[in-house]
Amino acid sequence: MIIKNSGPGSSIHVDFVPMVDVLFNLLIFFLLATSMAQSEREMSIALPHAASSGPISAAMREIIVNVHADGKAEVAAKIVTLDELSTMIRGAASANPDQKVSIRGDRNASYASIAAVLDTCKGAGVQQPYLETIPLN
Repeated sequence: MIIKNSGPGSSIHVDFVPMVDVLFNLLIFFLLATSMAQSEREMSIALPHAASSGPISAAMREIIVNVHADGKAEVAAKIVTLDELSTMIRGAASANPDQKVSIRGDRNASYASIAAVLDTCKGAGVQQPYLETIPLN
């Protein structure tokens, strides 16, 4: 004689497949979001050496401006003019007064083109734009 358990918890079934699907989707989302933020730091810009350079950190709300050897400015993998850069930074600085801007100038870029980007950042409301370098060996 087989006796069935008819208690209140005997018919509950928890399906783990949808929960695992959601976890995998979240994992893929965060991996892609992290790699996109890191790709801006891995542009083909040859930074100059400096004895007092700081560590290169990936700040989340930081605007990174790459200045190529030919003097062109690039933000988020898009070449921008100084007017477009000023508009972009002015909008970000109005939303966040402590907006951070890092300028990564190629070591072969002219100082005039890097100074123009620095001047544009200061004119747009960023108090202290950061000029990135790599440490001496």
